[in-house]
Amino acid sequence: MLTPLDVENKRFSKQMMNGYNVEEVDDFLDEIGADYAQKNRELQEKDKELENLKREVEKYKSLESTLQNTLVMAQSTAEEVKNVAKQQADQLVADAKSTVEREVIDLEQKVTYKKRELDNLQKQFDIYKAKMESLLISQLELIKEVNKDN
Repeated sequence: MLTPLDVENKRFSKQMMNGYNVEEVDDFLDEIGADYAQKNRELQEKDKELENLKREVEKYKSLESTLQNTLVMAQSTAEEVKNVAKQQADQLVADAKSTVEREVIDLEQKVTYKKRELDNLQKQFDIYKAKMESLLISQLELIKEVNKDN
C-alpha cells in the first residue's frame, strides 16, 4: 500500500516535447497525497472506534450472562422456598394426625395453632414471591435498558 509520503515524493521523468507540465503533476500529486493522508487518518480513527465498540459489546455480553445467571439463581431459590414450604406444610399435617391419636381436646388447640402457623408461612411465602417477582421485573427492566443503549 502506498503511503502519503510515497505519493508526495513520486517524480516523473521529464520529456523534452509534449510532456506533462511538471508543476501541474506536482500539484496534483500533492493534492492526492493530502487526500490519501486524510483518508488514512479517517481509517485509523474508524479502526479505533470499531475496537472500542467491540469492547463495549463484550462488556454487554458479560452483563447479559451475569443477568441470566442471576435469573436462574432467583428461579432456583424460589423453587427451594416452595419445596421447603411444602415440606413444612406436610410436616404440619403429619403432626396434626399424630395429635389426633393422643387427645381430642389437645387436638383442637394444636390444629388452631398449626393453621395460624400455616397462614403465617403462606403469608411469608406470598411476601417472598412478591419480592422475587419485583426482583425479576427490575432485572427485566435493566435488560431492556441495556438493549435500548445498544
